[in-house]
Amino acid sequence: MTRFVVTGTDTGIGKTIFSAGLAQATATPYWKPIQSGLEEETDSEVVARLAGVPIRPEAWRLVTPASPHLAAEIDGVNIDIETLAPPPGDLIVEGAGGALVPVTRQTLYADLFAKWQIPVIVCARTALGTINHSLLTIEALKSRGVPIHGLAFLGDAVEDSEAIIAEIGGVRRLGRLPKIDPLSSEMLAAAFRANFDIADFA
Repeated sequence: MTRFVVTGTDTGIGKTIFSAGLAQATATPYWKPIQSGLEEETDSEVVARLAGVPIRPEAWRLVTPASPHLAAEIDGVNIDIETLAPPPGDLIVEGAGGALVPVTRQTLYADLFAKWQIPVIVCARTALGTINHSLLTIEALKSRGVPIHGLAFLGDAVEDSEAIIAEIGGVRRLGRLPKIDPLSSEMLAAAFRANFDIADFA
């Protein structure tokens, strides 16, 4: 079964593009548990456009573009953690922002990942500061007993940073997705095939 959670070290680093590439390469449905901000193209819409895979409906769609806990409060919505569970079967799940983003004022995404026990892929940018952010993310996940499948780097190659994060964090390096310009379904598929071994996701 192909079943992974994709999280990140920060927001806006490209994990939706990675999720789309992984979903496309493995022909796996995609699910975003909570979407905050509906004015622009949503993450589910981006993945649908780039990957052409089935999209599972979000559990909550929040209008306000903010962390889920705050967006829900502003929108007057109660996020019920007890009913928030991934659909069955093959699935790529994408969290919001980084692993420690609050879903409610009592629960972080990392807490959900610990409950779900689905292997997590940590997306890390390669820019300055990534060593600290990546190792903190890995420690936060490991301390909660979250299974980590590996690291996917995003951006220009920085060999030393990528290597030391994997070594100190004790996590497998899966590959690196470079910047893709122009970004299209075909360009994403080619870049993913060139930089990742699909067997690592089997």
